[in-house]
Amino acid sequence: MSDEPVRETIEGEGYAVGHLDGLGEGYGFRKIRVPLGVTAFGANAIVLPAGFEPEQGHYHHEQEELYFVHRGRVRMDFGDGSSHVLDEGGLARVAPETVRRVVALDEDAVFVIVGGKDGYVGRDAEQGSVP
Repeated sequence: MSDEPVRETIEGEGYAVGHLDGLGEGYGFRKIRVPLGVTAFGANAIVLPAGFEPEQGHYHHEQEELYFVHRGRVRMDFGDGSSHVLDEGGLARVAPETVRRVVALDEDAVFVIVGGKDGYVGRDAEQGSVP
């Protein structure tokens, strides 16, 4: 067992661990789903430079999304004309058909988006032993 933090993706028996820095460099998308072997939902991180403001928003046909702001501050603009500022720890749930746009405010921003469809599984956890 090492006390060193994980920096690259490591796969084990039934799990994978990784680090955002091990998934890419610079600004843009960091794909999470495939490198970590996620099969039940989509997952990406996005790193945006301060002041980045896309010209258009986007929406989905089926996928609901959850946004989590890891670092920085973003403004989320929605198709109904409303806007909300989220800082570190901020969360937003967005229905598939809702147009949304994420703007990085006064510093670089890192946020994680998880998307899926067809509902919540419910509580199905059981206790297990860890050596």
